[in-house]
Amino acid sequence: MFSLRRYGQFVFFLLIFVIVIYLTLPLLSVFITKSPSILWEKLNGSLAYEALMLSLQTTIISICFIIIFCTPLAYCLAKKEFLGKKALEVGLKMPIVAPTAVVGVGLLLVFGQNGLLGGALSFLGVEIPFTSIAVIMAQIFMASPFYLNTARQSFEAVDDQLLAVSRTLGVPSWMTFWRVTIPLSLPGLISGVALSWALALGEFGATMMFAGNMPGKTQSLPLAIFTSMESDADVAVAISALLLTVSFLVLLFVSLVEKHMRNKLTVN
Repeated sequence: MFSLRRYGQFVFFLLIFVIVIYLTLPLLSVFITKSPSILWEKLNGSLAYEALMLSLQTTIISICFIIIFCTPLAYCLAKKEFLGKKALEVGLKMPIVAPTAVVGVGLLLVFGQNGLLGGALSFLGVEIPFTSIAVIMAQIFMASPFYLNTARQSFEAVDDQLLAVSRTLGVPSWMTFWRVTIPLSLPGLISGVALSWALALGEFGATMMFAGNMPGKTQSLPLAIFTSMESDADVAVAISALLLTVSFLVLLFVSLVEKHMRNKLTVN
């Protein structure tokens, strides 16, 4: 009986060890297979710099649009009941499971020159595919469901009685939203921002199909890695290390901010 118990514990921790190594070793290999000097040398080029600047600029814009448009929608899904809500929820989660290349094709079929809205856009003199705007739109499409789901869960966690008390005291609904709902949901909203930002930063397939892979114009960090693999693998490794470092630092910062906000709410 004792040996069987020890064997069960061994298998349990072995499974944990295997999955942890599997999930971390490929990422760590980016940093340990090449010396820091080589990585730094390979990053001192226009390819990495232009891709980094484009990725930062486009993802910041994408996150702003995601917050502005998805926050009201998340609140509505969390606090309101209406006909077709379940169907809408399923539809809004489709980008999570849809292949990114399919998303890129769909965006082209809608916003391309011969797409559903192509004629109207051409009449207005607006060209979207294979521009930085297309990069932003692809990032928004792929990353917004992750913020939407997290924000919705945060809003659902806010006690409806607190909102009812605020309204009973004569506080307008919009002021209740800003003074009660948002502060209580803020830790979860910050987590959603971090998650969607990380997804936008690493977006590849939809961007490749809808925006192309043009250095300095539509080539983000993931696309720069893809391009470098065909010419200089060391550059690809260096850009990969840069992408992982930026993502880690942002997620760490957001995690610390989230922890501070939760502690502040607990004290209050």
